[in-house]
Amino acid sequence: MDQLRAGVPAEVREAQEVLNRKEEVLAQAEEEVALRLARADKEVERRVSESEVTVAAKARAEEIVARGRTEAERSLEEAQRQVASKRAEEQRLASEQMSEADRYALEMLRKLETQLNAFMTSVRSGIQALERNQGEVAARGEDAPRADDRGSLRSR
Repeated sequence: MDQLRAGVPAEVREAQEVLNRKEEVLAQAEEEVALRLARADKEVERRVSESEVTVAAKARAEEIVARGRTEAERSLEEAQRQVASKRAEEQRLASEQMSEADRYALEMLRKLETQLNAFMTSVRSGIQALERNQGEVAARGEDAPRADDRGSLRSR
């Protein structure tokens, strides 16, 4: 019995130590679980934050692209308006130049017509004078003057 008595307190002590250790292990496990949960929470928070940053960055990028497209479309429309305006102005100027060229050509043709009419009158007068002169010479019975090789008139 002494041995039993001596053995029982050792077993009780061991059981007590196991129970104490159990409490320590549970406390340590709970502490480790809490630590892991805190780490997991931080990781989730970090990833969510990164995700929010990514979403915000994508939204900002889309906004910048949309603004750039709008600005490019506005610039293109303005350039097209300027081209149309310049074309209209060039057509107006070309039309004015053509009208001016037509007026100038008409004026020159009228002057030429006046000069040609004056030449025709002069030519007709010369022909009539020569015909009269020939008629007078023929009436006197003389030979009519002839033109030599150099174009001057001579009597025969």
